[in-house]
Amino acid sequence: MDFSKDQDNTELSEVNAEKDEDFSLIRNFISGNESTFRTLVIKHKEKVRNLVFITLGDAEFVDDISQDVFISVYHKLREFRFESKFTTWLYRITVNKCRDYLRKKKVRSIFVPIGDSDREYPTGPFSENIDIPHLVRNAIDKLPEKLKVPLVMRDIDGLSYKEIADQLNTEVGTIKSRIFRARENLKFILEPYQKELRS
Repeated sequence: MDFSKDQDNTELSEVNAEKDEDFSLIRNFISGNESTFRTLVIKHKEKVRNLVFITLGDAEFVDDISQDVFISVYHKLREFRFESKFTTWLYRITVNKCRDYLRKKKVRSIFVPIGDSDREYPTGPFSENIDIPHLVRNAIDKLPEKLKVPLVMRDIDGLSYKEIADQLNTEVGTIKSRIFRARENLKFILEPYQKELRS
């Protein structure tokens, strides 16, 4: 039995179900039922917030930028072409908003300062009481944007390689390569904490 094919078919069915639900909400909105927009926001707001948080590495502006994203979505939703998943279109807007923010603030890097991160956690096999989610978060923050964003889309939000490639206007092979490199980099960064991560 080809389990990989069954898994692919299951993933495709879930993608199509979500697409159909989103498309129905969008069509109702375009037809004049603006209350369906709130349903879209509730359904997807955490995905947007996660992407903003991961991209900027700063919780202070997550809500402001996320709100800005959905304001743009509200004004542009009638231009949606139904050619790809709504989340693909939504993520593209989100990434562009993050880039706009970084340009306006003249932020040239989205790396977490290594010194600050290292001071938060003692190194070595005998470290105790480590905040594992915070540790992993800091490790992800050290990745460059081109590795960080596709990793989050794949491993946190569950998008397919093709959806990520479509959103970022990149080849599927390139996305797979970047996600592989991101995971390898994380293994290296988190190597001193393997015992804690496995416990």
